[in-house]
Amino acid sequence: MHENREISSTPSSTGEGRSAKAVNRNADMHVLEKSDCVVLPVNQPNKGANALAEGGEGRTQMKENTIQPRMLPTQSGVGMSQGLHGVRKAAKDRKQERFTSLLHNLDVGLLRDSFYALKRRAAPGVDGVRWEEYETGLEDQLIDLHGRVHRGAYRAQPSRRVYIPKANGRQRPLGIAALEDKIVQQAVVSILNQIYEVGFKGFSYGFRPGRSPHQALDALTVGIQRKKVNWILDADVLGFFDNVGHEWALKFIEHRVADHRMLRLIQKWLKAGVSEDGQWSETNKGTPQGAVASPLIANVYLHYTFDLWADACAEKWRRAMSSSSDTPMTL
Repeated sequence: MHENREISSTPSSTGEGRSAKAVNRNADMHVLEKSDCVVLPVNQPNKGANALAEGGEGRTQMKENTIQPRMLPTQSGVGMSQGLHGVRKAAKDRKQERFTSLLHNLDVGLLRDSFYALKRRAAPGVDGVRWEEYETGLEDQLIDLHGRVHRGAYRAQPSRRVYIPKANGRQRPLGIAALEDKIVQQAVVSILNQIYEVGFKGFSYGFRPGRSPHQALDALTVGIQRKKVNWILDADVLGFFDNVGHEWALKFIEHRVADHRMLRLIQKWLKAGVSEDGQWSETNKGTPQGAVASPLIANVYLHYTFDLWADACAEKWRRAMSSSSDTPMTL
């Protein structure tokens, strides 16, 4: 996992097969590097589809799809509003529900929390505005931003393109968003996380609130040492963030989100383009690496294109192993 350089520095602690709904946008409309040592499991594995990946992790086990009785933290670590709590509860109780009204949860308070969740020393975008500068007169600026978002006057600015070197000698392109774009993206991600976090698979660790690469390595250690694992698949999607299809990304998001104003915000970020050396260029595919919203968009995309398939394969493997060791199995 590579560091997302613009996402909040303090993430929160806070399905079902490849769906045919992806071909129909209007379907079902209702309303760090290594573990330092071997980690021995100290807890009991979950039962069900995610047991292999999650079972008996040495670190504190992630309790998937749980709702705490009090206000949950947002990505900034601030107490989550009762409105967001209601979104999360509805998403958990009604797994197929599409949310038609979400943007009202994006209020000035959430924008404020989102602003303070951003990195103070992050490089500025094309607007040239730094965190410290925006904090001056913050309340008036957030009220103005809130008004523009809700009346449709908010306009996403292009990402400023920069490059960082990779270990193989190549360069990784990053997109640095304007400060107000970061604030609104952080707020939208805080809302959408309440929906998607209760549906993502337990073996998914990348760019998830309260999860880390170390926990993924712990789960892998348990799988190798304690489970009947005979092979490991190590795969990488070449240039994933640069080549995400916009149309399919939106189709997958629409499985749960039917609020057209929220979808329009995501479209604005995908289509804002990039600015490199003062020259603007259109973006017909991809989502900027480094943008606050990109990890969630990527996770939703991979949930439907990979995680559900992997979960189905693992379930088939478990059934075959439990029935008979002599029965041939094809995944």
